[in-house]
Amino acid sequence: MLIAIDGPSGSGKSTTAKLLARRLGLGYLDTGALYRAATTEYLRCFPEGASGDEVARLVSDAHLVCDTSPDAPCFSINGTDVTAEIREPRISAAVSTVATNLEVRRLLTAHMRRVIDEHGRRIVVEGRDITTVVAPDADVRVLLVADPEARVARRAAEVAGKANRDEVTDQVLRRDRDDSTVSNFTDAADGVTVIDSTFLSPDEVVDRIIALLP
Repeated sequence: MLIAIDGPSGSGKSTTAKLLARRLGLGYLDTGALYRAATTEYLRCFPEGASGDEVARLVSDAHLVCDTSPDAPCFSINGTDVTAEIREPRISAAVSTVATNLEVRRLLTAHMRRVIDEHGRRIVVEGRDITTVVAPDADVRVLLVADPEARVARRAAEVAGKANRDEVTDQVLRRDRDDSTVSNFTDAADGVTVIDSTFLSPDEVVDRIIALLP
């Protein structure tokens, strides 16, 4: 059972995917965290910035490890645990530099597919282009959307005082704008079910996805 969930920032992808994985006894892969982990290494190695080729080489040479437990997923890169660091506002502000690099996307897409195969395709995968690029053959494909104000409010609650409202708004809406140049996570592809989470609880979203199971 391979379930693919796409959506913009703050649409509830991570919360939904974790709950779904727990309820169905599946693995869980947060693909956005892989880009964030790569961003921590990018900022460490290139604090003044780097060319696209340099960023791609950095990711190509990196040893990236991701845990697929829905309860406490951990991430490390080149032996350094970055589980907490990837959630910092400075990573959110810089991640598009890495995520919009087409070669980086190719490399990490291959990494994601290896993780899916290692799990025997029994995993919930969430991100931006899972339903269309990473796993277009998933058993269930969902595009999760929500009102922009709701998405900003959710992200503000997540960072809990680490960034002000303007910074959170920029991170959410600008990231969507930047990432939309390399992936389409606003329009559902054929066969993808759209679920609007604006007025739904996480459990209600999960119930709707489970109703789609073959």
